[in-house]
Amino acid sequence: MNLDLLEEVHEQARIKLKALKRKIELRQRTKVRPRQFQMADFVMQKAHPYQLENKLSPKMDTIVSCGGSAREWCIRLETLEGGLIPRTWIVANLKFYFS
Repeated sequence: MNLDLLEEVHEQARIKLKALKRKIELRQRTKVRPRQFQMADFVMQKAHPYQLENKLSPKMDTIVSCGGSAREWCIRLETLEGGLIPRTWIVANLKFYFS
């Protein structure tokens, strides 16, 4: 009798897991703020953990301009002198810089 109910228990667990994943995804999407960067916008990069000396160190460091985007969530950056930064950056790790 327990073996007959085993498949039903597994199916219920799968359904609950899918519902939980959908709920987590919805909650995550509501927390993320969409940001639209244009060419030549000035942005600040999030500082890396090895750049932080103590807990009062600034969390954002370099000011750069957007050199263009590969996709809507990933951006290629260049320094103020015009050199390209070697990798792409995820939009969530950038903030607008207003001067």
